[in-house]
Amino acid sequence: MKTERLFAVMDALRRHRHPVTAAQLAEEQGVSVRTLYRDVQTLIGLGAPIDGEAGVGYVLRPGFFLPPLMFSAEELEALVLGARWVGAQADEGLAGAARAALAKIATASPDDLRGRMDDTGLWPVVLRGGRPAVPCLGLVRQAMRQQRALAMTYQDESGATTERDIWPVQLAYYEGKQIVAAWCCLRAAFRNFRTDRIAGLELTDRPYGKPRRTLTSEWFKQWEQASD
Repeated sequence: MKTERLFAVMDALRRHRHPVTAAQLAEEQGVSVRTLYRDVQTLIGLGAPIDGEAGVGYVLRPGFFLPPLMFSAEELEALVLGARWVGAQADEGLAGAARAALAKIATASPDDLRGRMDDTGLWPVVLRGGRPAVPCLGLVRQAMRQQRALAMTYQDESGATTERDIWPVQLAYYEGKQIVAAWCCLRAAFRNFRTDRIAGLELTDRPYGKPRRTLTSEWFKQWEQASD
């Protein structure tokens, strides 16, 4: 159907962060270049913000939201299962956001899609009694978004505490616990911190010493070397 083909073209454009040629899009969609041209013009006529230039290709301008009306069965199952897993974590902010996201998808979807969301048959395993909220997780995520240092009081295995600034780069959600991977200014090295040992945490106005993207790349290299 033409409608399904148009949605497929939009999905393809959303996947490409850089301009993609009509020939490449046509090959991905299994249609002729002439058909692809017509489909793109139809989408532009419907208001899709597609930019195109001869010899360069097409690109979808940022900020465009495509209503979730064309999810495949497996895409929908992945979304629902992932959101339900996040909703069961100790991070209250993310848990609430996951529930809100599912509600928005359901609201913008036709009745048959809402029915499928209610009955995917997929549920994450949640520990009996649930997981207590960990308030510091929201601060860690905020620090990563804004690339601002956290002033932390940390307790080691023996109970001794230290005061240090950290630049969080990754946050891992394990079963029953969370780990903050960060550059520790006190040790001048990457360290992993258990959230259950964080005795105090405050978001500062001090910026990271490097862009988080650079820190993340360095952390991954160190992690891979340690895993070899």
